[in-house]
Amino acid sequence: MNFINNISPEWIEAQYLSWQENPEEMSPEWQAFFSGFELGEAGREHITGGECLDPALARKQSGVQSLIYRYRDVGHLLACTDPLSPCRIDHPLLSLSAFDLDESDLDTTFYVRRFSPAGSPATDKSSAATLREILSVMRETYCRSIGAEFMHIQDPAERQWFIDRMEPVRNRPDLTADERLAILGKLQEAALFEGFLNRKFMGQTRFSLEGGETLIPVLDAAVNHAAGEGVTDLIVGMPHRGRLSVLATIFRKPLSAIFAEFADNLEHNQVGEGDVKYHKGFSVDVKTAGGKSIHLALAANPSHLEAVNPVVEGKCRARQDRYGDVRGEQVLPVLIHGDAAFAGQGMVAETLNLSQLPGYRTGGTLHIVVNNQIGFTTPPEAARSSYYATDAAKMIMAPILHVHGEDPEAAVHAVRLALDYRQTFGRDVVLEIICYRRYGHNEGDEPYFTQPLMYGKIKGRPSVHLIYADFLREAGVVEEQIAAPTAAYTARLEQAADTPADGVDLGFQGEWSGIQREYTPAKVETGVVRKTLVDMMELMTAIPAGFTPHPKVASLLQRRRDAVTNGEGIDWGTGESLAFASLLREGHSTRLSGQDVRRGTFSSRHSALIDMGSEDSWIPFSAVAAQEAEFMAFDSMLSENAVLGFEYGYSLETPAGLTIWEAQYGDFANGAQVIIDQFIASGETKWDRVSGLVMLLPHGYEGQGAEHSSARIERFLQLCGEVNLQVAYPSTPAQYFHLLRRQILQPFRKPLIVFTPKSLLRHKLCVSLLDEFTEGWFREIISGPDPPDKVSTVLLCTGKIYFELLEWKTRDGRDDVALVRIEQLYPLRTDLIREALAPYRETAGFRWVQEEPRNMGAWGFIRSHLSDILGVEPAYIGRPEAAAPAVGSHREHMVEQERVIATAFQV
Repeated sequence: MNFINNISPEWIEAQYLSWQENPEEMSPEWQAFFSGFELGEAGREHITGGECLDPALARKQSGVQSLIYRYRDVGHLLACTDPLSPCRIDHPLLSLSAFDLDESDLDTTFYVRRFSPAGSPATDKSSAATLREILSVMRETYCRSIGAEFMHIQDPAERQWFIDRMEPVRNRPDLTADERLAILGKLQEAALFEGFLNRKFMGQTRFSLEGGETLIPVLDAAVNHAAGEGVTDLIVGMPHRGRLSVLATIFRKPLSAIFAEFADNLEHNQVGEGDVKYHKGFSVDVKTAGGKSIHLALAANPSHLEAVNPVVEGKCRARQDRYGDVRGEQVLPVLIHGDAAFAGQGMVAETLNLSQLPGYRTGGTLHIVVNNQIGFTTPPEAARSSYYATDAAKMIMAPILHVHGEDPEAAVHAVRLALDYRQTFGRDVVLEIICYRRYGHNEGDEPYFTQPLMYGKIKGRPSVHLIYADFLREAGVVEEQIAAPTAAYTARLEQAADTPADGVDLGFQGEWSGIQREYTPAKVETGVVRKTLVDMMELMTAIPAGFTPHPKVASLLQRRRDAVTNGEGIDWGTGESLAFASLLREGHSTRLSGQDVRRGTFSSRHSALIDMGSEDSWIPFSAVAAQEAEFMAFDSMLSENAVLGFEYGYSLETPAGLTIWEAQYGDFANGAQVIIDQFIASGETKWDRVSGLVMLLPHGYEGQGAEHSSARIERFLQLCGEVNLQVAYPSTPAQYFHLLRRQILQPFRKPLIVFTPKSLLRHKLCVSLLDEFTEGWFREIISGPDPPDKVSTVLLCTGKIYFELLEWKTRDGRDDVALVRIEQLYPLRTDLIREALAPYRETAGFRWVQEEPRNMGAWGFIRSHLSDILGVEPAYIGRPEAAAPAVGSHREHMVEQERVIATAFQV
């Protein structure tokens, strides 16, 4: 502050007044300066007997206020949180000399604001304390087993909230004897369970929690505390490490069922047709120690670390929407992470970014990072560029509590504090348990190959349950109370190992109890009465009084109204609106999410209209929705991976609703390939979890280059098997209408992949009559009315290219060519294809036409099916094999496209 002499007194006076009004808005340096000035004046009578304040004492007064701020800000750098490293005893940023203080000042009394040495919350009033007392409070609060990072939060109220809850109790819990014994019991259960598995099923992979057992009493405390705060549903996502211990000790999964899975693995290397045991989910209703009921759900997940995060968030949001839990106080997401994954996986940052977005927030997530201080064989210095593994959470100003993994009482205190913050402010919070991994990455791995020094330290460390038991003995707990739970739980383990396990049926319960397991290809009547369609369109195009949409949007609404009223010329956007409206009218909520979905990438949807004067929005679907149904459309953040994962999770909780994710372009869907491969395509067969999620993927070759042409039809078809997906490429608005309605009205649920149009949105031929909406169903195969005796060539195709073939056929009068559209590519209705091709089998040749390269599109999938049907392989018409989906030159694209069409019609 030597520069103070160069600043005008008037400016300083203005700043001083601002500081008095709102001190938290000032920089730390100015806060300290004005605190020192004011408190020096307030304490002048005490210190100087009314004489002028000594400038040196004023500087020290200011230094003390800065010291308090610094400890709150970076005291965590001196916290003792690492079981494998000695505790630091000093830090240059926190030394007395850093504040122009020294040991001679320790017994000097200073007057400080927002500080209370007496154990009560701090106030704005000045408090008197010696520097020794101040240092004691600061070090006991911020430099013991909990390192708190919270001063990066911009909201002063949130920062003060932490100060008021940590400093009066010195960041230590006041636990009852029963609470301490409960902590010990959970630590013992975790250690005994892992030890039993190691002995009983030696050599089998289980991804042991050993070294991080403190997670179990932390979760137990979280469940009990959350239930006491009104949480009714707690949904957990976690990786494979420690999962079995969590299932056994927190979710109370029958031990006999867990042991039976190990026995099955000895024979089959997997559990039935499902997944390995440390990927499975589970759910249960439990009564807490406080007598509260709470539903616990552990989401199934693959080995792809952090991929489950947005799935859990989507599941929670769906439940909150169903319960009317606007603030998210009833449903709590809990995500458990490893240190290497939290720092390394981009899904973490994407999910954090969802946390405060209107369409995706869930009232705050409790993140628990189990920091093993190693990722497989990679040490922290090679795994991250940040100081802490948790630094990514600072992007959303989440508070972070670092806890010593061998101090379970501190960890329990920290998780209660974290939950109180979440319930108060509705924001994410992070608890990091710094511990270690007792063995290698898995039970067959040798950690001494790469970390001999680290594992030399670990080898000699007693388990945390033994450390805590010794602590309780020293605190006067009798031996019987310590030993009895061990004997009882050991007996339970032995008994369960000898007990035959009943099957645990996890799927098709609750909201899913009315959903059919089996796929049935029967026709589903999806038509809607003509008057209903006309009435709905009138309501959706009746602009409210005083609302002024863009003139072009107003014209679009009028065209939609005219098309439906006149019964012809119904385009794609209108057909979609009728599908959404009819489902909403029938009581089925609809959720649409993705980049730019409210307007639509190609300005074709306009599901939310914007007033030109106020930018207020109006949702036309609100005029037709039943009372129990809601239309929700959310423009997402610029991410495919997390947003698609979120919508998949949402769909798992909403069998009666239509949940849709739309890609900006279908090409970008591969940014979410992990979600597609590991969850959407295989979740049912692995985990007995079905989803009715719809993916809308704009697709079509129109000269826009390699990244705006292909939704990679071939990749989705490669994923198809065991009737796991529905893959469709509808060609008309009416077909799209029936397809969307079928997704809800059919008795089963399967994810639906829809390749949607771009140029066809406004194509003169891509329109439907109203009569096509009033009766019938989605037609998987469509063939033309061509007389078989005239047809010499049958062109089979799917999607957009049909209209180019139709235009050529019409222009040249080619009655000798018949067009057959495959509208549903999977499950492929070979019976309907046989029926459609039967009239031409004796006289015609067959060709498959596509605009994609030969090694892409549907050809690789449909080739063998058509060969089986026809007894001969059809001719391939399309682009040759290519490395990229499309060329960059528009002119070259046009040449290629015309060549494909011309070749198809060659005699």
